[in-house]
Amino acid sequence: MMAISSGGAFTPAGTSLKLNRVGYGAIQLTGPMAWGPPKDHAGALAVLREAVRCGVNHIDTSDYYGPHIANQILREALHPYPAGLIIVTKVGARRGSDKSWPKAISRQELIDAVHDNLRHLGLDVLDVVNLRLGGQFGPDDSSVEAPLSVLAELQQLGLIRHIGLSNISRAQFAEGSRIAAIVCVQNHYNLAHRVDDAFIDDLVVKQIAYVPFFPLGGFRPFNAPILDSVAQSLGATTRQVALAWLLQRAPNVLLIAGTSSVAHLHQNVAAGVLQLPPEAIAQLDSMFFQNTPVRPLPGAP
Repeated sequence: MMAISSGGAFTPAGTSLKLNRVGYGAIQLTGPMAWGPPKDHAGALAVLREAVRCGVNHIDTSDYYGPHIANQILREALHPYPAGLIIVTKVGARRGSDKSWPKAISRQELIDAVHDNLRHLGLDVLDVVNLRLGGQFGPDDSSVEAPLSVLAELQQLGLIRHIGLSNISRAQFAEGSRIAAIVCVQNHYNLAHRVDDAFIDDLVVKQIAYVPFFPLGGFRPFNAPILDSVAQSLGATTRQVALAWLLQRAPNVLLIAGTSSVAHLHQNVAAGVLQLPPEAIAQLDSMFFQNTPVRPLPGAP
């Protein structure tokens, strides 16, 4: 099994983090809709351990996955954590008893969320905390000042090393950058949902990581043949092609595709070395440029 170091690494400005660009998203360590325990607990542990063995050195999680379960499984599988492993978590939402994802951005909710993540992960300090804003289907126009200032205070207290923003607009990023050093942005982006194209280009110049969520989602059925054709021509899976396209989109793009399958994990890892020729990229680009607006996806990352 090829390690992912050949997929390249990225270091956000102002940090010493050397993040292999193929990471892992922990949302599928839980049950359906990120609720409850996984169907296969031993399998969840195995996927995490295999990810690290393959060279994954950053894992995206949140204490509201489960809730609490993803972080508890992370701790069970990997604690004490290997040197160099970066755990990125997020705050700003909670889980309702109906499996909903209501906002949780009051001062006390954010403080409690940081402490919940610390406790369930078994850490004294969180490497990166993303503040999730916006709504179910994308960013809104709210101010980031109040909630982000809380995280900045917790950073000053030594509970957080670095801060990121999730589900935000370019205007919110600009506002947030005046309050704290932002090392990453985590937004909805994939082959068929490319609202952030110009935003990504701006972040490349600033050397700030861009982490797409729903990296494999949002395709309309009539566009699937394009992806199928490219994958067949390259002897790859459609999953690998979609991930490889993201990696070739910009050098600051990091992948956090989630899976509960070791086989799919290996496919994701292999995507780190899949090179798409220009003609394949042109075909894949047409999935967006010839498409109508993408249907919103249910749920929240």
